[in-house]
Amino acid sequence: MMRRYTVVLEYDSEVALYAAVMPALPGCTSSGVTVEESLANAREAIQGHIAVLEEIGLPVPEETEGATVIVATVAA
Repeated sequence: MMRRYTVVLEYDSEVALYAAVMPALPGCTSSGVTVEESLANAREAIQGHIAVLEEIGLPVPEETEGATVIVATVAA
């Protein structure tokens, strides 16, 4: 079964890593040095997260729609 989840990446220059969060899977996070590595690690984290949910008998959240990204400009 194929599932689709939104992965949100944010670069943290202090640690030189891309942090990945999956909004539909609370608590599921990952990171990587490059975008590609971060996405690969996110896929692995999602698979592990789903496996644990299934193992302990909890429902696996399904993402019904993708995230909307909006950039807000504010005066500094």
